[in-house]
Amino acid sequence: MTSTPRRQLLRRSISASLSLALAAVGTAAAVVLSSAPAAQAAGVPAPSPVAVPGRGATVPFKEQEAEYAATNGTLIGPNRLYGTLPSEASGRQAVTLDAVGEYVEFTLTAPANAMSFRYSLPDSAAGSGRDASINVLVNGASPKSVPVTSKYGWYYGGYPFNNNPGDTNPHHFYDEARTMFGSTLAAGTKVRLQVSSTSASPSFTIDLADFEQVAAPTAKPSGALDVVSDFGADPTGAADSTAKIQAAVDAGKAQGKEVYIPQGTFQVRDHIVVDKVTLRGAGPWYSVLTGRDPVNRSKAVGVYGKYARDGGSSNVTLKDFAIIGDIQERVDDDQVNAIGGALSNSTVDNIWMQHTKCGAWMDGPMDNLTIKNSRILDQTADGVNFHYGVTNSTVTNTFVRNSGDDGLAMWAENVPNVKNKFTFNTVVLPILANNIVTYGGKDITISDNVMSDTITNGGGLHIANRYPGVNSGQGTAVSGTTTAARNTLIRTGNNDYNWQFGVGAIWFSGLNEPINATVNISDTEILDSSYAAIHLIEGATNGLHFNNIKIDGAGTYALQIQSPGTATFTNVVATHIAQSNPIHNCVGSGFQITRGAGNSGWYSDPPACTGNWPAPVWTNGGVPQGGTGPTDPTDPPTDPTDPTDPTDPPAETGNLARGHSVTESGHADVYGASRAVDGDANTYWESTNNAFPQTITVDLGAAKAVKRLVLKLPPAAAWATRTQTLGVSGSTDNNTFNSLKGSAGYTFDPSSGNKATVTLPGTSARYLRLTFTGNTGWPAAQLSELEAYTTTG
Repeated sequence: MTSTPRRQLLRRSISASLSLALAAVGTAAAVVLSSAPAAQAAGVPAPSPVAVPGRGATVPFKEQEAEYAATNGTLIGPNRLYGTLPSEASGRQAVTLDAVGEYVEFTLTAPANAMSFRYSLPDSAAGSGRDASINVLVNGASPKSVPVTSKYGWYYGGYPFNNNPGDTNPHHFYDEARTMFGSTLAAGTKVRLQVSSTSASPSFTIDLADFEQVAAPTAKPSGALDVVSDFGADPTGAADSTAKIQAAVDAGKAQGKEVYIPQGTFQVRDHIVVDKVTLRGAGPWYSVLTGRDPVNRSKAVGVYGKYARDGGSSNVTLKDFAIIGDIQERVDDDQVNAIGGALSNSTVDNIWMQHTKCGAWMDGPMDNLTIKNSRILDQTADGVNFHYGVTNSTVTNTFVRNSGDDGLAMWAENVPNVKNKFTFNTVVLPILANNIVTYGGKDITISDNVMSDTITNGGGLHIANRYPGVNSGQGTAVSGTTTAARNTLIRTGNNDYNWQFGVGAIWFSGLNEPINATVNISDTEILDSSYAAIHLIEGATNGLHFNNIKIDGAGTYALQIQSPGTATFTNVVATHIAQSNPIHNCVGSGFQITRGAGNSGWYSDPPACTGNWPAPVWTNGGVPQGGTGPTDPTDPPTDPTDPTDPTDPPAETGNLARGHSVTESGHADVYGASRAVDGDANTYWESTNNAFPQTITVDLGAAKAVKRLVLKLPPAAAWATRTQTLGVSGSTDNNTFNSLKGSAGYTFDPSSGNKATVTLPGTSARYLRLTFTGNTGWPAAQLSELEAYTTTG
């Protein structure tokens, strides 16, 4: 008999490097002027993540949003619905140009000699992207053509995604290009992005522009080795310079000398391995490493320490250059990151990382790495991940935008992460998952950061015992004191397309096991959250302390409680919460709140506990914008609520168990009971093996006259047909249970949906318990979805 497959968790063993779209100013083209009068896009005011005093990265550029600039294009947004073009734009708004002569024009607020701009082009029919160009005009004259492309965007299907436009779920729409003007432009200069032709691309969507005064190139340090003059590397990028730069690095280590990368673009087709050496460039606008092996696409530019299994590297400094790759797909096994390996007692300073898989995926054990003053843009996976025993390491004063997965992450898989810090960073627009997260870890600090514009399946700040290898048995679970102080979160959290409900701006998960630690959240602003401001799910979280918290704007609730725990709240003030009852809590007294002084706007007794999730209401800086239901855009909701009267009780026509609190007699590995009510038929609960009987109990939040249960197993054909023997009982108080359905065998057959229906008499019960006594396919109870309905069919 075929044994049950373990579904691979929605995570990865990523280590990567991405790709290049460095747009240099090209040759002059014919001037195309629009006859239309200048206009303002008149975007809805929305707080900027680069304008928060004292928090986030100190960036060298002045940012301007297209929606507030002069334009004769079309404003799109604001809209946060996953899969729409404005949902991935900064502030959820942008401007589309779709005719010759249409433009966005920015007025400089400070001198600048360079600009980066964020844009989107449509994908090609084949999914390989399209190349085009857009003109840059200064004060309406001297147009210069800047190359743009869509080959680094547009992903489809399910995780880890593909490049097939015929699949569902299009996302990752935007990219960035950069160019230098050739001279310094004064404040007040008008810089225009203007369409000169639509033959290569039918439209150009402009999100924002960053204007910068780039310093002159840094000269070669005295005594340094030069990769060009001393080792023959090609600064034109025509020849493969991998071996020559590696030879320079090896010589630098042997001779105790710095290694210098002068101005130029260098073709690098594999890792440059560094150890006990300084590798320095003329500046990230001048010294660029790029490239990918033309045959073996799993080999690409990257600067790596030796892997820990080979002894790791130490005493490395990487400074003042760019790594701009050519990664156009996500393959989690490929080591195509900008920076990787193990780097102890090392520093990464002022490195521009773009178009690689990850900016820096660091595989420990390793100790005392600092990444600072850097930019990480347009990745297919994480911006940074401290993975597998990284200790005493820091990311600080770093700007991250458009990562394909978590912006900044720590993942203590199997080996403890200890005393790491993410401080003074700005993390914007992670396309999947969270802005900043720690999966496990001891004595972690996440402070003085700005997080904004989460896209899907994550929140702004996440603290969790989730993903493989995170558990107290190995010392990798959340432990000690986690400190998250002085953070600002703007438009964070969003709908999870697997769960089909919202994820909070700050959220906690005890999926693998309960969090039992001290977690201090203090002096923090949670602004205009897409759904809830604070969220607990997937197992208990104990030891939370919220102090001096400002919640201003939440699309649904101030608190969304879907698992037990304990928390204290002092000086927590909430305003502009969409729901009239600010707390959604279906675990009742399982979540213990201790209230100190100075609280207002977020507490209610009793809290709400409904059968359906309300549609969010988004404020965009205080201007209500309405919202759309928590739904995958390819699968519209079938049970919309009435957003005009959130106090109306929802009709009980849907699945009453989804998202509610569950308890169990036990579970195997990470297959906890919350997976049976998460709305995803591909995840499942598996009880303790070889230990029948086993139970799972769901709290519906209030007594319901349930007439039908639908029990599911994953639909994959790899699951063999099996019969599970079970009975159903109900309770109003979770103490005394009465039989609702006697024990019987229910067959789960993948050819007919791998599900079974249990009819019930409609006896009112708040708690439903399933007791399993047998399974012909595996020596444990298994359930991917437990659905409860008050209707008979």
